[in-house]
Amino acid sequence: MIDLPILNQPETAAPARPRKPDWLRVKLPVGPEYAAVRKLVDEHKLHTICESGNCPNMGECWGAGTATFMILGNICTRSCSFCAVATGRPTELDLDEPRRVAEAIALMKVKHAVLTSVNRDELKDRGAAVWHETVVLTKQLSPTTTIETLIPDVKANWAALETMISGGQEVISHNMETVGSLYRLVRPQGRYDRSLEQIRRTKLAGHRTKSGIMLGLGEQPDELYQAMDDLVANGLDILTLGQYLQPTKRHLAVAEFITPDQFAHYREEGLRRGLKYVESGPLVRSSYHAERHVNVPV
Repeated sequence: MIDLPILNQPETAAPARPRKPDWLRVKLPVGPEYAAVRKLVDEHKLHTICESGNCPNMGECWGAGTATFMILGNICTRSCSFCAVATGRPTELDLDEPRRVAEAIALMKVKHAVLTSVNRDELKDRGAAVWHETVVLTKQLSPTTTIETLIPDVKANWAALETMISGGQEVISHNMETVGSLYRLVRPQGRYDRSLEQIRRTKLAGHRTKSGIMLGLGEQPDELYQAMDDLVANGLDILTLGQYLQPTKRHLAVAEFITPDQFAHYREEGLRRGLKYVESGPLVRSSYHAERHVNVPV
């Protein structure tokens, strides 16, 4: 008997990825304040991470007078599996950048500026001098502008941390990004305990502390609650919780879309566990409602 090949046999299907739900739809930016900032950005060719990061809240934040700027270049020494920023060895250090950023903030009449950066592990001071000067010059040119600095992991260079946080900013943020069990997957060059220590030292220096966690990467509720407890124990004041969205097919896939009701529950749970302020929602990003965070008691 001859065995004949079986034709039209279905191929093994790849695991289905969750479909993006309706609650992640974004409204188009509108309003006169947004339009005024949009005009300045276009006319003067200013760079904001709000645009380059395709932030869903750009219109709302610009309308409230908040904008986010990225300093220290656009090449990161880390290779986090959730982030679309290019990875490599940076070749330049622009020492004039603090002046230009401060002038851009003044030109845009930004009420609340958020500064962030790539990781610069190759620099002895992790870029701390540029961080410090950018904050100081911004305060000189725009004395009524409040500032949040979303600083990277200094890899336990605590002298660099001291320089980064001593410029006079109102809020100092360092994102945990995820729960402890997912750190090797999400932040392979980071360490959960080291980031907690960075937040602890920032709080001990007398500052208003903030962090952010992305949800939908496969974390379990109990793991998130543990992260909240760890953050409270290390002096965190403000936490943002938002939905992770895969930037490209090369990055980590979304494991789950968290519902608005679940985000609301997590907000209440964070406050119950001792956090002073929690922003929690599918479209929440680190800078969302950042202008409100300067009023959180230290």
